[in-house]
Amino acid sequence: MGRLGLGELILILAIALVVFGPAKLPEIGRAVGKGLREFKNATKGLDSADEPSAKSD
Repeated sequence: MGRLGLGELILILAIALVVFGPAKLPEIGRAVGKGLREFKNATKGLDSADEPSAKSD
């Protein structure tokens, strides 16, 4: 569980197309991408913030 196959991805995209329509999908994709990028940057900041405290122990 947790891994999506090609069939599941196609089904999810088809449902998203029906629910949101073709005009909204690029906007949603950009928003999701931006959110993931911000999340990655935030977690990188946490990793680098933890390193100095671990070295001082």
